[in-house]
Amino acid sequence: MERTPPLVWLEGDAPFPPVENALGTDSDLCGLLAIGGQLTLERLEQAYARGIFPWYTEGQPVLWWAPDPRMVLKTADFKLSRSLSKTLRRFLSTPGCEIRVDHAFGGVMAACAQANRRGQVGTWITPAMQAAYGQWHQAGRVHSFEVWMNKDLVGGLYGVNIGRMFFGESMFSRHTDASKWALAALVTACRRRGIEWIDCQQNTAHLSSLGAAEVPRAEFVDHLNRVSGLLPTCDWFYDHRDWALLGLDVPAALEVSAASAMPGARIS
Repeated sequence: MERTPPLVWLEGDAPFPPVENALGTDSDLCGLLAIGGQLTLERLEQAYARGIFPWYTEGQPVLWWAPDPRMVLKTADFKLSRSLSKTLRRFLSTPGCEIRVDHAFGGVMAACAQANRRGQVGTWITPAMQAAYGQWHQAGRVHSFEVWMNKDLVGGLYGVNIGRMFFGESMFSRHTDASKWALAALVTACRRRGIEWIDCQQNTAHLSSLGAAEVPRAEFVDHLNRVSGLLPTCDWFYDHRDWALLGLDVPAALEVSAASAMPGARIS
């Protein structure tokens, strides 16, 4: 039986070990690859480009993961159910309701950190994580998709974009289906930009119901290697016309609200 290499403690600029060295299914920490290091932009860039992500709680050193298998939402497989399509159409046709991109990134991260999740005590979105990803957002690598109703942020998600790959990090909802609407908007934006996979990291029934499925880590890394060096076709912004990619007709009222969209909801 092949023995799993010991975990690496990252010091300074030490490189990450190969993802194949991550702990296997015989461990309670399946997918754990390395420990330590700092959440610098350089370290985060190195990690995500290799299919590695940080996940830890307050008081722990940074824990770096590369699970096998990996949960992925292929944008072509996104499931827009009849009921979700109905609530989304209603949302899009309601005055004061809109999708924005990168308008309140810090608010989205904070809301994700505060969200109650089944079986989870506390949050892995620590103040250090919020600070690091906030800086990464300022550098143009991390983005938020937001659901607004009457000037209130009621749902959203954030994630990392490298080349033609999007890594979903977390989502929250303060209104029924709001996080699903944000994900639907992300899917349309990814389709427009030639992004075929959204990394979901961990398997959940919620993501499975929307079309996500597990793929072997080797297949995930192979895809990442092929697309991470490619450039998206355009900058990140919300465009109401992209709903056609999901077969949704844009309500006429949305044309009016889009024309006067706030920064972060730019129309090309």
